[in-house]
Amino acid sequence: MNFDVNNSTTASQVNVCDPSGCNDMCRINPVDVSSRRRERLNPFRLSASQKIVKRTFDVIIAIMALILFSPIILIIALIIWLNDFHSPIFSQTRVGLAGKEFTIYKFRSMRIDSECDGVPRLCCDNDSRLTRIGAFLRDHHLDEFPQLWNVLRGDMSVVGPRPERPFFTDKIIASFPDYCLLFHIRPGLFSDATLRNGYTETIGQMVRRAEMDLEYLRNYSFFRDIKIIWQTSVSIISGKKF
Repeated sequence: MNFDVNNSTTASQVNVCDPSGCNDMCRINPVDVSSRRRERLNPFRLSASQKIVKRTFDVIIAIMALILFSPIILIIALIIWLNDFHSPIFSQTRVGLAGKEFTIYKFRSMRIDSECDGVPRLCCDNDSRLTRIGAFLRDHHLDEFPQLWNVLRGDMSVVGPRPERPFFTDKIIASFPDYCLLFHIRPGLFSDATLRNGYTETIGQMVRRAEMDLEYLRNYSFFRDIKIIWQTSVSIISGKKF
């Protein structure tokens, strides 16, 4: 799956519905699109200077956090391994910047046979697939520590929309085509929508979160990122579930 927002369109890609009624592909070439279409997209694009500042900040934060929290990360990894003697790290394909797929890393919170039939399933409250330590890690968002590596690699940002699996991305786009606009920015470890809306268990909740993410992107500022990081950190430290 590739929704490259910088290159020319191909017939195999997903459509984005414009409110005016015309359908355009997610892969957008600024030279080819109309001025009306460009005006529609501009509010959802970061300027060159914003991209540089955001990426520089991401790298600094990821390095500092990996150093600062390395003892906690090692302890969590050891506890997970001792629980069932399987790898503490879980990897999964997600859709990120420009609609390109990448491998996300998390601490494993479920049994290794949680999707043994190959059918993607969303985690829900009191999910029987969660391990005892996994439920705690998920409730307090500690399972996301390995995503600092994704931030350092450039797959993700510290703040941005939460990335979804291709299976669910397709379903969201079918219900809410403007979801493709979020591919203009790296997905994030922290998200204002997650802070306000929590985890999602249905496509309807995912669409609602996407609407919040678009509002974040339209009104992006570096200082808003700082605010989201602060509010999320305080919520996690205080034990608040979201």
